[in-house]
Amino acid sequence: MPTDEATMRLSDVLPVTNPLREGMKRKRAPEPCTLVIFGVTGDLAKRKLLPAVFGLWQDGQLGAGFSIVGVGRASMTDDEFRALVLEALRTSKETDEIQEGSLELFAAALAYVGGDFDAPGTYDGVRSRLAEVESSRGAGRNAVFYLSTPPSLFETISTGLGESGLSREEDGWRRLIIEKPFGRDLQSALALNDHIHRVWEEHQVYRIDHYLGKETVQNVLAIRFGNLIFEPLWNRSYVEHVQITAAEDLGMEGRGGYYEEAGVVRDMLQNHLLQLFQLVAMEPPVAFDADAIRDEKVKVLRSVRAIPASRAHEVAVRGQYGPGALYGERVRGYREEEKVAPDSSTATFVAVKLEVDNWRWKGVPFFLRSGKRLPKKVTEVAVVFRRPPLGLFPGGLERNVLAFRIQPDEGVSLKFSSKTPGQENVLREVVMDFRYDAFGAELESPYSRLLLDAMLGDATLFPREDEVEHAWRLVSGILEAWQKPDAALPNYAAGTWGPDAADELIGPDRRWRHL
Repeated sequence: MPTDEATMRLSDVLPVTNPLREGMKRKRAPEPCTLVIFGVTGDLAKRKLLPAVFGLWQDGQLGAGFSIVGVGRASMTDDEFRALVLEALRTSKETDEIQEGSLELFAAALAYVGGDFDAPGTYDGVRSRLAEVESSRGAGRNAVFYLSTPPSLFETISTGLGESGLSREEDGWRRLIIEKPFGRDLQSALALNDHIHRVWEEHQVYRIDHYLGKETVQNVLAIRFGNLIFEPLWNRSYVEHVQITAAEDLGMEGRGGYYEEAGVVRDMLQNHLLQLFQLVAMEPPVAFDADAIRDEKVKVLRSVRAIPASRAHEVAVRGQYGPGALYGERVRGYREEEKVAPDSSTATFVAVKLEVDNWRWKGVPFFLRSGKRLPKKVTEVAVVFRRPPLGLFPGGLERNVLAFRIQPDEGVSLKFSSKTPGQENVLREVVMDFRYDAFGAELESPYSRLLLDAMLGDATLFPREDEVEHAWRLVSGILEAWQKPDAALPNYAAGTWGPDAADELIGPDRRWRHL
């Protein structure tokens, strides 16, 4: 196994393959620390977290003393764990190009602790391994604990860390990263926050939503506040409505049991869609830091008109996909998926109309939608502007649209009208299009960005406790109204853009963007 000295010379032996990416690296590196991943043998860790950490490490952004302690129920030696991690890195589509010799060097940073998460001995083992890597690798007394486990284990692990003293900040810092979903409704979110705070201070808690780690999501703020041509138009005087779409072409892919419990509101609306909504609707922060940005995001949620269960049918539409065709192939309906009840009333599609009662947005509707088995996988934020007050040109004018493509084909486009060549004053839609690949660099993994931010102590892209609670309050009326299985389901065919009621929700003078 390579020595620690060899690990410290990683930047000397690995070539830089992309000069632009090298120039875009963070100027700050985190203090030496250890990442402790609970549930390290699970799907999320193997497909997303480990490749993200490896990419940061291979780029030289984590420092020589960085280490990983994996924690899982399975009994494994360190060497067996290292073999598992290296195989996951070789096979994951998320792994950056592997430089010669880097896997062997990375393996030296890995250690493993096995045991049940409700057994005190497991946490004694974690404490012992932390002390070992801190001593042998110069990892410092700093640690990030990542809960890559089912939500049912969050409280158990938090309590175990607290009772073993691992949450105390004495000679270094301690931070806790919690995966979504953070609760399954308002009451459970309040209870989880209360439980977490018995052990952890709020500044130690990082509730992760990988959507906020996407470059194109962060670009919403950059376009708004970094360009004077857009921000003066970002209000009710010029914007007619806003559409936020997160469409998925996949079905359950073996996750039917989870989806029966969650549904589209918990899986997408309460977190991902509302995060995008807040970034579009928020006021300019007084500074580009965690507190200022998160303050403005919470103000948006507090300004949204409440949706009681009695009004849910007026502003929200649900749907469930039935059998249909996608990409030229027949696909089954939701009720035919594995681990799904044959009479399930779980929604796989949601469209909701939000109204923001503040000075900037009064009267401007925000339409959010997400669904499974739609025609394609695409996430987009579209700001749709008002039409000109006078029709000076023949024919109807289309509205101008500023669209942020979150995924795929990441970029920004602006649609406007231009005169066609010839004697007549005929206008036609044209599009100015910017794609991120113009920079010549691959986009950073969302998990890479967020993991590094957590190690740096930058909570800007992590929802705060009051933000999570306000988000649950906003969707509680919808969840309550949909508890009764009184909707006709399924009500849209796989491969279509959802139920007809979604078109009625957006209104006769508007149309959903068929992306």
